Amino acid sequence: MTTSTFTYSQDHLKEIASDVLRFAREKGGSDAVVEISEGQGLSVTVRKGKVETIEQNKDKGIGVTVFLGEGKAIRRGNASTSDFSSKALKDTVEAAYNIARFTAEDDCAGLPEPELLETNPRDLSLFHPWQLSASEAVDLAMQAEAAAFAVDKRITNSEGANTFAQQSHFVLANSRGFIAGYPYSRHSLSVSPIAGKGNNMQRDGWYSSDRNPKKLADPEAIGRYAAERALSRLNARQLDTRKCPVLFEAPQAVGLLGSFVQAVSGGALYRKSTFLTDSLGTEIFGPDIQIIEDPHQLGGVGSAPFDEEGVRTQRREVVRNGVLQGYFLSTYSARKLGMTTTGNAGGSHNLEIRSTRTKPSDDFRAMLKKMGNGLLVTELMGQGLNYVTGDYSRGASGYWVENGEIQYAVEEITIAGNMRDMLKNIAAIGSDVLVRGTKNTGSILIESMTIAGS
Repeated sequence: MTTSTFTYSQDHLKEIASDVLRFAREKGGSDAVVEISEGQGLSVTVRKGKVETIEQNKDKGIGVTVFLGEGKAIRRGNASTSDFSSKALKDTVEAAYNIARFTAEDDCAGLPEPELLETNPRDLSLFHPWQLSASEAVDLAMQAEAAAFAVDKRITNSEGANTFAQQSHFVLANSRGFIAGYPYSRHSLSVSPIAGKGNNMQRDGWYSSDRNPKKLADPEAIGRYAAERALSRLNARQLDTRKCPVLFEAPQAVGLLGSFVQAVSGGALYRKSTFLTDSLGTEIFGPDIQIIEDPHQLGGVGSAPFDEEGVRTQRREVVRNGVLQGYFLSTYSARKLGMTTTGNAGGSHNLEIRSTRTKPSDDFRAMLKKMGNGLLVTELMGQGLNYVTGDYSRGASGYWVENGEIQYAVEEITIAGNMRDMLKNIAAIGSDVLVRGTKNTGSILIESMTIAGS
């Protein structure tokens, strides 16, 4: 593994972190934590065969938190800087210290317990730098967009194609002996073509993202698929109001999984602002549903040996046979609930929802057959979920399906239900698994929802 891409080595960042912690002790802080990061990247956008933007970033930063007091009388202050000089580091520590002096005491603040910290972080193969020139990035974006235009003359316009490459590294350290960090990368290719003319125009898009550029989809394949999606939406109709099964295409099903995570995350739980308050040990899903969190997948976008507080991560069953086994907690939210952190400061890690009834043959076409007659949702608009009540209502577009076959595109409709019922009434999960960020799932079929149309 090489990090020659960066100005600072990991050892140099650790030296700076140690200096910051020393400054905090000398200032009078009872505890402190510092995160130092450095990164660089390239983003290129083309539209209709011409370069629109070429953006290169190279940045660095330090964030410091100083704690004052112990036990139930802890105060904290935060400050940051992009200047790594000794004077700037001391000034930043002093700023954090002075802020802490005037903040309210909080009996749940403070660092994680030392025994929870990761002492020997493993290498999870998260760093695959892409030494890509601007001209090479432009060429890849051009290939993707040109492939979209070549599919059909009805592809008349484009919102653009993008090539993105980013590589960064960081070090996290605290005054209880934790100091560790690692380099990581994230790259993507995307394109958004427009089909049709006048009042009959539709946009769609597709992208591929991975830590390793060698695993990105072929730019021409991305362009063709994006164009096919846009074309299939032409001549969309509205539906009258009805109740029917709803199949969330995998990219939209990821959002359902994300809503579940939010509903059982610490902040919502201790504020009692979620419909899943006090749900640990209760049946949230049907008995066939399992949700697994695996932070240690090699090269996974959601992989991490420790969370944003240095707490070690671990593989776990979040849901077993439909029953909720664990929340998503940071140190602070866990203390507010009288529990122990789950190593989820910063969010979930490689979360996958599965059904014990899913077969390898349950691909997308098989899921349409399972639904029979109903709505396939391929796009959602708005943020229509009330986390307190679970009421769900969002603008949507997609396709009407009869006898397991897509009949026509639909738009300008609203789908509605209650998230508690939606989770409990998952009828099937497809084998067409898609990874989007830290979550992955196949398409998800809900038994019944209300469709509001014309």
